[in-house]
Amino acid sequence: MRVAALYDVHGNVRALDAVLAAAGDVDVYLFGGDVFWGPWPGETLELVRSLGDRALFVRGNWERYLLEGKDEWTAQSVSADVVREWPLTLALDGVVYCHATPARDDEIVLPQLESSDWSAFTAAVTVCGHTHVQFDRLVGDTRLVNAGSVGWPWEDERGAYWALLGPDVELRRTDYDVDAAVAAFPVDFPDHGFAGDLLMPPGAEETTLHFEALR
Repeated sequence: MRVAALYDVHGNVRALDAVLAAAGDVDVYLFGGDVFWGPWPGETLELVRSLGDRALFVRGNWERYLLEGKDEWTAQSVSADVVREWPLTLALDGVVYCHATPARDDEIVLPQLESSDWSAFTAAVTVCGHTHVQFDRLVGDTRLVNAGSVGWPWEDERGAYWALLGPDVELRRTDYDVDAAVAAFPVDFPDHGFAGDLLMPPGAEETTLHFEALR
């Protein structure tokens, strides 16, 4: 089974469209949470729905915020009912998919952080996201893969980041026209640094320092 692990799209339909074209005809498009908050939530939902039954989902912290009434921007075009049944974890073909950890949708786990708690990861292979930084690491008996962020990466290079599983795991990066995407942002979009991060990604090292400061 070939699975495109698509995490942290964050309503960036331009990036998602490029990744779907690069992924081709896979068996499953696994959306690993934080499909929304971002510039084009309605358009992103429409594109995701076009994938039909091959699109599967786990819940991220931004889906939880939508359910809690804390994401007013997304709520203008996406009903909370859309995400209400999304699970915290999903097991598929022997792989566990979650947003941050199997226990929580907002825990910070990075290989560079000495304080990272790996105890929640017990499956042979687990795919996560949330930190917007790709990695592929063996932790004890678990292979832990962060698919990166399709729509809002905090990497060292522009692009849309994702992972392809089956038969092995491949970390992927797909180019798209970032400048054109940013230029097309809705004028009323509450940016919160989104455009700047796309145009000049902060990089994995700066991202790690940011998360270290938060802990």
